[in-house]
Order: sequence, then structure tokens, then C-alpha cells
Amino acid sequence: MGVFNYEVETPSVIPAARLFKSYVLDGDKLIPKVAPQAITSVENVEGNGGPGTIKNITFGEGSRYKYVKERVDEVDNTNFTYSYTVIEGDVLGDKLEKVCHELKIVAAPGGGSILKISSKFHAKGDHEINAEEMKGAKEMAEKLLRAVETYLLAHSAEYN
Repeated sequence: MGVFNYEVETPSVIPAARLFKSYVLDGDKLIPKVAPQAITSVENVEGNGGPGTIKNITFGEGSRYKYVKERVDEVDNTNFTYSYTVIEGDVLGDKLEKVCHELKIVAAPGGGSILKISSKFHAKGDHEINAEEMKGAKEMAEKLLRAVETYLLAHSAEYN
């Protein structure tokens, strides 16, 4: 089994604390509201949102995938970090055993922030994962970030 790493940094005009509250802590409610074409629902199957929680995420009609199940591994409200593992779903296909994601939101000059995502794709057997296959995760994260960012800019009193 090989492990393939993929890292991406995406800048935002939203301050780190506000982005963490909205995108991570309340993302289960906010993202289906602001990007229903991407994610229609997020349901806690087990747990209360903290480490060990299992979430079922249903993708929108236009997606090539139907759902994923994720396990929350870590939530750090002080350092604005969040880790989770995709443990089930058609997104894994026959090549992947799991995908581990670590998100960190850091302050950026000028009052904005940077969303840093480090992903580890754990392949089944001898399967190879190429950059093109990993690119989909990056594109989805950026689209969701932009949808949340647009919402926050239009609703300046929320998540402060």
C-alpha cells in the first residue's frame, strides 16, 4: 500500500478565527446552505462532532460521487486545526483504502487567512495515485471555501 501526499494553500480575505468557526465548526450546516450543488447534507451518524464522530456527507446531484463517510480525528479550536479521515464512500473507488486530511487556518498579512490542507491518499495494494486524481479534492475544497467566503462577506455580523 502506497501513501501519496498532496498539499494545497488557499488564501482568503476572511480572518482565521471567523473562517474556522464557519468553514470548520459550523460547516456541516453552512456548506449545504451555501453550496447545495456540491453537498446537500451532512449528518452525524455517531458522536457529537468531536474526535471519533462519524459523518455521512451526501453530495449534490451534479457530483460524480454520491456520498462519503468521514471520521473526525482532531478538532483544535485554539490553533484552528481540524483533521478527518474519509473511511467509506464511492469517492474511494477501488484504488483507495482511505484519505486523511489535515486542515489548518493561519492568519495572513492584511487581516485575511490561509487555508492549508495536507492530504494523504492511502492506496489499496499496488495502485498508483496520480496528481490528476488528487486534484479533485483540491478543487472541491477551494469551491467550498469560496462559497463560505462569499456568504461571510454578505453577512458580516455572522460568525464573529
